[in-house]
Amino acid sequence: MPSATATKPATAGTKRKSAGKDGYVKEKKKAKTGSDVKSVSKSKDKTKPKPVLKKTQKVKQMSESESDDSDADGGVALDVKDSKVDDSTSDVEGNDSDSEDLPKVADGLHPERAKAVVTNSQSSKEAHAKQKQLVKERKAAKPLADDLVRTKKLWERLRRKSHVPKEERVKLVTELFDIITGRIKDYVLKHDSVRVVQTAIKYANPEQKRMIARELAGTYRQLAESKYAKFLIGKLLIQGDDEIRDLIVPEFFGHVRRLIKHPEASWILDDVYRGVATKQQKAIILREWYGAEFSLFQKDASEKVTGELSEILAADSGKRAPIMRSLLELINHLIQKKLTGFTLLHDAMLQYFLNAKSGTEEITDFIELLKGDEEGDLMKNLAFTKSGSRVVSLALAYGTAKDRKQILKTYKDTLQMMAGDPNGHIIILTAYEVIDDTVLTAKSIFPELLSKDADKQVENIVFSANDLNARTTLLYLFQGRSKALFPASLSSDLSILSEIDTVRQSTSKKDTEIRRSELAKALSPYLLKAIEAAAADLVATSFGCQFITEVLFGAEGDKTAALNAIAQTAGGDPTWVQPEVVEEGAETENTQPPSHLANTAFGGKMLKSLIAGGRFDYSTKTVVPVEPALDFADILYPNIKEYIIEWATGSSSFVPLALVESSSFSKKEEVLSLLKKSKKKLSKAATEETLEQKSKREAAAELEAKGSGKAKKTKVVKERELGNKGAALLLEML
Repeated sequence: MPSATATKPATAGTKRKSAGKDGYVKEKKKAKTGSDVKSVSKSKDKTKPKPVLKKTQKVKQMSESESDDSDADGGVALDVKDSKVDDSTSDVEGNDSDSEDLPKVADGLHPERAKAVVTNSQSSKEAHAKQKQLVKERKAAKPLADDLVRTKKLWERLRRKSHVPKEERVKLVTELFDIITGRIKDYVLKHDSVRVVQTAIKYANPEQKRMIARELAGTYRQLAESKYAKFLIGKLLIQGDDEIRDLIVPEFFGHVRRLIKHPEASWILDDVYRGVATKQQKAIILREWYGAEFSLFQKDASEKVTGELSEILAADSGKRAPIMRSLLELINHLIQKKLTGFTLLHDAMLQYFLNAKSGTEEITDFIELLKGDEEGDLMKNLAFTKSGSRVVSLALAYGTAKDRKQILKTYKDTLQMMAGDPNGHIIILTAYEVIDDTVLTAKSIFPELLSKDADKQVENIVFSANDLNARTTLLYLFQGRSKALFPASLSSDLSILSEIDTVRQSTSKKDTEIRRSELAKALSPYLLKAIEAAAADLVATSFGCQFITEVLFGAEGDKTAALNAIAQTAGGDPTWVQPEVVEEGAETENTQPPSHLANTAFGGKMLKSLIAGGRFDYSTKTVVPVEPALDFADILYPNIKEYIIEWATGSSSFVPLALVESSSFSKKEEVLSLLKKSKKKLSKAATEETLEQKSKREAAAELEAKGSGKAKKTKVVKERELGNKGAALLLEML
């Protein structure tokens, strides 16, 4: 026993040393391998599942605890230690083998998903199927679940209009209305079900639409604030039904100041104001911008109110300060929020500008507010509305030279678009009237308006000459405010220009006529070049012929090339008329040359005016010749000499008459001698009914036949004159 006891420590020590060298160090390496795997997995986005890593760490903990015990006990038998090492090693290897069967991050699975799969012992497919099932159960637990599923199927079928026969569509719409009637409010506030109601409105008859509108009464303000349901209001209003309009619009009253600031409702409110609201409804909406008083204390609906701020201030001038302050605050708020495209905002800005006191900080501060938008979106949006363009025109009139220069710079890229816009072109006309630096105006406007490319310049000028709005920006410098340039549809332009005249008396110094002549001189080369290059295109339209006449009368510079180009368009047979080519079922492009200039009333009038050499003054009944003289008669005659008789007996017979009446025409005797040789043709043309007279007579007879059964007041019918009037006057001269 003593010997055994004495040898045990040595043996134990030897074994402990051996175990420490072979067993413990080996397990420690295993533990390091596990920790290394853990660190590598972190650096490589967790390349192995976490449960495996935890077990390898457990091996390390066990080995450390066992080593502590061995130190306390004096050692552990080798066979026991080795068995533990083998067990732990096999455990790790077993876990590794098990982990090979589980999804890994390397398989394309998200780390969290891989963790969930390992924890729940589910494959990715099983987990996804379970998740879908949970979603279905949640949806099924919601109200109207079954009806919502059916209505979605109906919507899916109805939205493909071209693929659904009419009879089937009628049945589907009927079924849809059976489901949603009485419960529409439950559908409209959900993004997926509101589409169903919109489809119902699309295929509904007028009475069904009114039913939907009545059922939704009281919720339109809430719908306007909804990201999806706001479109439903537009669907209801687009049909123009007065009853539906009067149900929806009044619900916005009293909430305008809040709704115009709302990111969703503001667009619907502006659409309603701009598109469907009556004049009275617009006034009520606009009045709420003037302060909380106009929202809280509204007058009776039957009582007429005005939205004009000037009338409100005239009735109670003591309210001016709070009203102007409230109005400016709301305007400034929307501008700072970049919500500058609203027509309602532009109307409010105009009311403020019109009632601001001239010569005070109200005007200067407001102009600075307009200029403060560095991106220029405010000024560009203002240009394309009626009130907004008037605001910019007033800003140009009241502003300093520096302000005007900055405003023009803002519109550098949009002048072409503005010229053709019903509202935007007035800003260009205002710039012509108020900016004293004509060099700046010419450099800032004309290259951008007409393009810097020579080829595009001609194209743009031809387009502008034939556009009702754009032509004013070119001819205003030559014609002024004539009725020919400003018909009844552009009467508002004249009222704005008159307003500008009053303002510029204190803000502009240069004489009006000097300013206009300097600008006309700068514009003339562009227009004369365009007439020379595109004479045939211009003479083909009434506006084009008027453009040619006014430019050649008012432009400065050499006009010879332009006059020659016009004269060449008059060459050829004046009796040629382009035949109509129309095939059954489709219209084909006519490849025949266009009708001759002589067969158009506007063409003959243009040539006659150019031969006369000036505008006709109705007060003196005389022609006022331009300086220098055009001498167009001598330029035109060689081009029409071959067909002079056809001209004299045709619809443009006043052209040869103007030739022989012109004092500057050098070939007058030659023309008279040619006409004398064909006196019989002239006599026949002077007495027989012309084609124009025949067509008018037939049209009048047709109208009389249609109205013969109706009782009409008897009118004194003037006896129709027969024959070619121009040919008759030529006969008198012979």
